[in-house]
Amino acid sequence: MPNRSIVMMSGLATRKAFDDHLFAAFTERTGVEVVPVYDPTVQLLRRLDAGEHFDVMIAATPSLDALIVNGVVAEGPRPIVRSGIGLAVARGAEHPTITTRDDLLATLVAARSVAYSRTGQSGIYFVDLMKRLGVEDVVLPKATVLEKGFTATALESGEADLAVQQLSELLFVPGAEIVGPLPEELQKWTEFSAGTAAVSAENADVAAFVDFISSPEAAHAYRVTALEPVPSGLLS
Repeated sequence: MPNRSIVMMSGLATRKAFDDHLFAAFTERTGVEVVPVYDPTVQLLRRLDAGEHFDVMIAATPSLDALIVNGVVAEGPRPIVRSGIGLAVARGAEHPTITTRDDLLATLVAARSVAYSRTGQSGIYFVDLMKRLGVEDVVLPKATVLEKGFTATALESGEADLAVQQLSELLFVPGAEIVGPLPEELQKWTEFSAGTAAVSAENADVAAFVDFISSPEAAHAYRVTALEPVPSGLLS
């Protein structure tokens, strides 16, 4: 059993890549166990305000800026992946057409209920998008709103017939099928970076982990979990 460990806080978008592929490979190679704490970025920031410890944070890149200024995260966070937003339906359900702006609007307006996460990056963007497209009064009142977590669980329970979230998060739920990404003109790409805690900046195990999840070897794990490696972070 590993006798060394580090704590990684992360948003949900990268969870499947880490849980299914990267943790085991890193521990086997180094003997270092990674203890994960998963929450949407907004919730992670609240955990930090409450004094929780971490060694590495995987979060939407812009959210790390204030943490660097405040001395919580060390300079030079490492971009690792970016994630797009998509829609899912329950497994076996008919897939609506969402290839164009008009297709997507018609699908959302006709839906019985769309599930989104109140504190997730995708949910925050979805609410803003509905307002910009002028359909907030139609789509949002009948939406199924999760405080956090995987929105496609609302498909399994029957609460909603559509779920919107990062594609990698939709992939996490066995009872869901991804319809596809949002049309490119409406897409919101979110870049995620690995930030090292200032108090862990000299920790060799932490540095090794950041190097590993930024490596070409990690790129495959990201791609098979619907994430796109960031070219500046991963060369492969």
